Amino acid sequence: MRPVDVLTAVMVAAIWGFGFTLSKAALAGFPPIFLMALRFTLTAALLVWFVKPPTGYMWKVALISMVGAGIQYSVTFTGLKGLNASAAIIIIQLEAPMAALLAAVFLKDIIGWRRAFGMAVAFAGVVILAGDTSVQGAWISALLVLIGAAFFAAGQVMTKALKGAVGGFQLTAWVSVFAFPQLFVISFLTEDNHWQYVQNADQVVWLTVLYLAFIMTALGYSLWYRLIAKYSINVVMPFILLVPFSTVISAVLLLDEALSPYVLIGGLTTIAGVMLITFRDSPFRRKRPVEAAKTGQT
Repeated sequence: MRPVDVLTAVMVAAIWGFGFTLSKAALAGFPPIFLMALRFTLTAALLVWFVKPPTGYMWKVALISMVGAGIQYSVTFTGLKGLNASAAIIIIQLEAPMAALLAAVFLKDIIGWRRAFGMAVAFAGVVILAGDTSVQGAWISALLVLIGAAFFAAGQVMTKALKGAVGGFQLTAWVSVFAFPQLFVISFLTEDNHWQYVQNADQVVWLTVLYLAFIMTALGYSLWYRLIAKYSINVVMPFILLVPFSTVISAVLLLDEALSPYVLIGGLTTIAGVMLITFRDSPFRRKRPVEAAKTGQT
């Protein structure tokens, strides 16, 4: 990868990790599902004008938005409300082995011994994390985050099944279009006092909403899909492993979360397992001309 693209990938991971920490802080000002509804409303309002509707794939994109956005974000961020951001982001890493399992079942992907071992290591890391006092007192929240990871994994497999028929930027825009009304409906059915929260939200909370919509979602995913289009996915995906680090660091600095041995050891173990699943080519290894041609690198 070119140095500028490595820097871009690192920046995306930092944007996403910092945004997850900000989401935790913003939950003091908005109910979790309502916060996500506002996030996707603004993202849709920004992006929908620049991309065409996914003609012929509208129902599939709508279904992806329900599974990978509407349900997933409702469950994940409801769980985040009762859990430390650093613990939640580690549990979310299980989306990688879950996606691999689902892809093996529905897309006939071959897991292989290395990926199977990585799945076992990743799950072992979360078992270690469960020993942390913040998790022990919030089992329901941890379970919700775990369920959210499963729905996200399902959404990714459904997206992969499109086989590139819908572009990444187009998919981000129209998933947002379909997701925000779903999230509003779920929020109004399960959460209360929406107008009161809107009236009482301070400037910091509203700035966080703008960050989540425009920086974390619109900018972050736009840069990410640009890298995916330019390089082999096996070269780009490992940078996702930087997201937990940026979340944990920002959570410790901004939210005063304690970095316990359970979080540290469990997190590193989980990330090691995910590395075994995702790493095939190092993004820093210089490729021979034939290899570069195969992966589209310049």
